[in-house]
Amino acid sequence: MAFALLVSLSALSGGTQAVAAEAGGSGDCVLEEGVLSVADLPAGSSAVDCGAIGRVVEFDGAAVTVPQPGTAVSIEALSPAGDVHGFQMEVASDGTVSYDLAEAGVDASVDGVDIADDLSGVVETDTDAADEADSNADVEDTPQDGDVPVEDMDDLSATATSACSDGAYSTNDLKEYGTYEWYIGDGGMPGALSQEDAKWAFWDAIDNITDSYNNCGYTDQVGAESNYRGTTTRETNINSSSQCTDRDGVSVWDAGNLSGNTVAVACTWSWSSPGIKNDLREADVRFNTTDFDFTNNPTSSCRNKDDIRSVGTHEAGHVFGMGHVATGHSNLTMYTNSFTCSTKARTLGKGDVLGLRSIY
Repeated sequence: MAFALLVSLSALSGGTQAVAAEAGGSGDCVLEEGVLSVADLPAGSSAVDCGAIGRVVEFDGAAVTVPQPGTAVSIEALSPAGDVHGFQMEVASDGTVSYDLAEAGVDASVDGVDIADDLSGVVETDTDAADEADSNADVEDTPQDGDVPVEDMDDLSATATSACSDGAYSTNDLKEYGTYEWYIGDGGMPGALSQEDAKWAFWDAIDNITDSYNNCGYTDQVGAESNYRGTTTRETNINSSSQCTDRDGVSVWDAGNLSGNTVAVACTWSWSSPGIKNDLREADVRFNTTDFDFTNNPTSSCRNKDDIRSVGTHEAGHVFGMGHVATGHSNLTMYTNSFTCSTKARTLGKGDVLGLRSIY
C-alpha cells in the first residue's frame, strides 16, 4: 500500500514571502520574522536566495529547521490521538525547496552507496546543540508484587484488522544504506531507567526493526543494520517545542521536554539522492518525559504509562524509513497513535514487515 505524494505549494497565496516570478530563480525574497509556513517558503523557491537556511518551517503542528543545500530533514511525531503529523523538507544542492507532506515515500528504489560520517571524539563535546536541561520528570518504573505482564493482544474494535492480516504500510524517502551508529544521552531516561537499562531497552527496540521481529511467521529478510556506540554528552537535535533543529552529525536517543501532546519525536537528516531513496546521515529520537510517564514492563497494575520498547520500536521504524499508517490499522507498529500500557507495537505486523522489505 505504499503510495507517494510530492506536494508543490508554489501556487499557494497568503504567505508573507514575495518570491521571484520564476520559481527557484535568483530574484529577491522577503521573509517576515518568526516561524515560517510552507506557504511562506513554497516548493520551487530558493532557500538560499531567500535567506531561509537555518529558519524554522512549520506544517500541521510539526516544525523543522531549514537544512543546508543537498540535505533533507524529516520529522515524525507520535501522539495519543495521532493528531500531530510529520513531513519532509528537502533543499536541493542548488537551493530549491521541495516538500513531502504525505506520509509515504516518493520512490521505491533501494540502490545507493552510503558514506560514513566522521564520528570521532563524540563524547568530548561542548554545550549540547539542543540546549535542553538534563532533567527527567518521569516516575520510576517499579512493578508491584504480584503484577503480571500485559498480554500482546490485537485491537478488537470493529474497524481494526489483525496485525498478521493487515498489509498496510507507507515509506518515507529515506534509507540507511550502511549501519545506523547511535548513542544515548547522559541525562534522565524514560521510566527513570538507568543508562544501562535504557541502553538495552532502546537496543531491543531497534533490533525489533532490523530483525523483523514478528509473530506472523515472516522470516527476517531485512538488511538494515545498527551499532550502539555508547553514551554522549550531546543531546538530540530536537527542542522543547518538538522542532528538529540543526543536525550535529551524531545520532542520539534521549529523554526530555517536548510539546505537551507529543509522546516521542524522531528527526532524520539525509542527503538528497535523486532517483533513489535519500541517504540517512543522522536520526535522533526523544521521549517526552515531562508530560508522559513510561514503563519498561507494563503489568496488570499499569495506569497511563507508555511502554518504552513499544514507543522505541515505532520510532526506530521511522529511523529506517517507515512512515505512519492511520485509521483502521491500529494493530500495526507504525500506527499513528500511541497506546498506554500496551506492548503490541514491540511486535511487527504484516504491513510493518512488508514495508521494511520494500526498502531493504
